[in-house]
Amino acid sequence: MTTISSTSSTSSTTSSSSTSSTTSNSASSASATSGAIKSSTGLGSGINIGSIVEVLVNAQTAGKQQQITTLQNSAQNRLTAVGTLTSALNDFQLAVANLNTTTSFAGLTTTSSTPATATATVDATAVAGTYALDVSNLATASKVGTQYISSGTTFGSGSLTLSQNGKSYNISVSDGASLSNIRDSINKQSATSGISANVVTDSTGSRLVLSSTTTGANSTIGVSTTGSSSLASLAIDGTKAYSTSGGGYLVQGTDAKYTLDGLSMTSSSNTLDTAVTGVTFTLAAPGKTDVTVGANTSGLQTNIQTFVDAYNTLVNTIGTLTKVSTTTGEDGASSTSSGALTSDAMTRTLMRSLQSTVFGTSAGSGNLKNLTQLGISMTNSGNLTLNSSALSTALATNASDVQNFFSAKSGLLNNMNKLVNTYTQSGTGLIAQEKSTIQTNLTDLKTQQTTLTARQAKLTDILTAKYNAMDSLVAKLNSTSSSVLTTLNVLNKNSSSS
Repeated sequence: MTTISSTSSTSSTTSSSSTSSTTSNSASSASATSGAIKSSTGLGSGINIGSIVEVLVNAQTAGKQQQITTLQNSAQNRLTAVGTLTSALNDFQLAVANLNTTTSFAGLTTTSSTPATATATVDATAVAGTYALDVSNLATASKVGTQYISSGTTFGSGSLTLSQNGKSYNISVSDGASLSNIRDSINKQSATSGISANVVTDSTGSRLVLSSTTTGANSTIGVSTTGSSSLASLAIDGTKAYSTSGGGYLVQGTDAKYTLDGLSMTSSSNTLDTAVTGVTFTLAAPGKTDVTVGANTSGLQTNIQTFVDAYNTLVNTIGTLTKVSTTTGEDGASSTSSGALTSDAMTRTLMRSLQSTVFGTSAGSGNLKNLTQLGISMTNSGNLTLNSSALSTALATNASDVQNFFSAKSGLLNNMNKLVNTYTQSGTGLIAQEKSTIQTNLTDLKTQQTTLTARQAKLTDILTAKYNAMDSLVAKLNSTSSSVLTTLNVLNKNSSSS
């Protein structure tokens, strides 16, 4: 019995000393910590202080943290989805713009038996027919040149007067100007004068060459000079052929000559837009060709299908962003997932507006009022479907009205573009406003997260300090208990010895 007591006393004393010293170090470490748990296990109590503090902090903040995280993820997903929607709308607008031309939905089209000789286009006033075109020569533009000018020549002050088709243009020349300086001065006025200049140089010398930007017999260019006698070498008589000793024409301006269905005609331009109402011929080379104006059935079918495809691509993208899906697992349990814009009011309004606009009534397009007359209908998913047979039948009677239906100022394509533009317009569009709202929400959530993080740190500090204090008290009680036991053992030993 005496031996057992003695061993217990020695062990308790050693434990007490070690506990007291380590507890002091633990308290010191904890007091230097803020918002983080450094001491995970209490040396006095033996409990995991870090785990307890973490559980308690989470218990008080987990709900708010979950709310912030969920809202942040939702906002980020919406922002990404809105970006996808914007791209889809921009792609649709581009497709509409490519279709919205004066020829894309023309009821008539042209074919040329010899495109190398001439081609043609039509507008809404054209009528079907065939035209025999025989081109004798093309319209040419006047090109004139000055006599040779020695290299390094400069000119005195004065002016050049360029004349063409009853109009004249004055070019001021400064003292000491070179041929290049004069060329540049002429080109500054080329936008209004219709005359451009260049300097052509060979081993003999340089020449100032003037070219008309318009064709025809009236495009002849002449140049007269005033002022310094040195400018006289730049004079040009556009009615005479060029020679090395005197300026003249290099190419004479001529009118195009042709016959149309046997009628002899001329034109100052190679583009004939008044010869036949609604038809514009473009002459390319001398020769003969037959130009036919006929129904544009194939072109209309292609472009109408292109519109249907572009619309369906947009609708399918919106459908993906707003889709609600239900899946069933192997255990038979079902789960539901929603697109990022499923409950978005803006997107729902956009979809309704697209559907009402695409099947809206078009004014000013004759008997053709809506897409259903062209064999186009809408499926349950919101997509358009095209009945080729019904379209062919409709085009046989309404081909002349198709262009106005699609491309008129109040036609379908312009109406669709106006609608989409209210969403995509930079800065003021509905999508820009939506993005701004989402960004504001994300900023607010970031502020909430910062506040919550600070609260978590503060709670961690308070609870860690509280549990470390408790642990320190337990360590002291253990130390006191060991001391009392030691004393009792000593007394017990002394009593036994006596």
